[in-house]
Formats: sequence, C-alpha cells, structure tokens
Amino acid sequence: MPDRDQEIIMLRRELELLMTERQTLLRVVGSTAALIACLDSKHLPVGAVESADLVATSINALSEETLQDALNAVRAEIEDEEASN
Repeated sequence: MPDRDQEIIMLRRELELLMTERQTLLRVVGSTAALIACLDSKHLPVGAVESADLVATSINALSEETLQDALNAVRAEIEDEEASN
C-alpha cells in the first residue's frame, strides 16, 4: 500500500504542475491573441508580418473551447489589474 500511496501523491503533484502550466500557457495564448488582433499589418515590417501570421495560424488551430479559455484567462487578469488601480 505505501507504494500505491506514493504513486498517487506523485501523480497528484504532476497533475497540479500540468494544470499550472496550462494556466500559464492560456495566459500567453490569450495575450498573444489580443495583441495580434490589435496589429495593423500595413504598419509592420515584413518579418513581423510573417511572424504574426505564424502566430495567428497557430492560434486558429486551437479548439474554440481552448481559445475561449485563453481569452477568459487574460480578461480575468486585466479585470483584476483594473480593479486594483
């Protein structure tokens, strides 16, 4: 039984790490999506347009649910910051 308990503890820790990492990645994706949406490609250098297109294509490949989670994660942070100011 002690080995099983130890495995459960290890799995729980790993799951917590993965969930924390997911939240961080959602904030990155949400922030990036908001940034890309605000860009005017006419005013960007060619290299930046290519990079923005690559990011936009990657974001568009996400499921709608994941993208919505990412945008919600960013909105929550922005609202927290606005409330504290």
